[in-house]
Amino acid sequence: MDSPGTTWPATVATAAPLEVYLLGVVDFESALFLQERLVYEISGRNDRQGALLVCEHPPIVTVGREGSRAHIRAEPRELAARLISVRWLNRGGGCFVHAPGQLVACPIVPLDRLGLGLADYRERLELAVVDAAGEQRVPAFRRDDEPGVWSRRGQFAHVGVAVKSWVAYHGVYVNVAPAPELMRLVQANRAGERVTSLAALRERTVPMSTVREALIRRLVARLGYARFHIYTGHPLLRRTQQRVYAGV
Repeated sequence: MDSPGTTWPATVATAAPLEVYLLGVVDFESALFLQERLVYEISGRNDRQGALLVCEHPPIVTVGREGSRAHIRAEPRELAARLISVRWLNRGGGCFVHAPGQLVACPIVPLDRLGLGLADYRERLELAVVDAAGEQRVPAFRRDDEPGVWSRRGQFAHVGVAVKSWVAYHGVYVNVAPAPELMRLVQANRAGERVTSLAALRERTVPMSTVREALIRRLVARLGYARFHIYTGHPLLRRTQQRVYAGV
């Protein structure tokens, strides 16, 4: 396996694009299946081509390597009544709630061929969110000691990454305008600090489409891709039916 510091030929380093797939609202398991298929495909290539899945999820709680059951504030009966399942994952980061109104961006990219280590990669994801938030006039910052992006009034984006064969997957989760009650179901950072959203910080409606366009553009730039293509859907996506509790 080549190290992240490997120098690749110029034709390899610049020719391959980032393929961006807009999936809409898709259940978590279907999106994870697609990510794993893309990890397998990209790990077998010899260029920098990567993929970026952009979507929203029906309500679900996911728990990463830094999370635990103690970080879930809701009782199992409450989660069951809301039709919210809990999914344990081998990704970085802690305990997150995903729901409509949260923008999910999952780059599936070859870190070795991009010349990135894990710390550099995480920083670039967070800086892309900081850039996109700035376009909404929300001053934001990252921290070296904990993944995510904060404003002065709380955390509004989470980062959780997994790596297999030097291909990264999972990614960043930006709270644009999810139901606040759902975000309070878990402790999403070590100190139990407030979790907020771009809409709450702006105190006005923030269009998901505007944030989505900005985040895609900023991720492409921060990851060093010169070109990207945007598609609606993906032929390997297998959507499943999921009952969703509408109340909060």
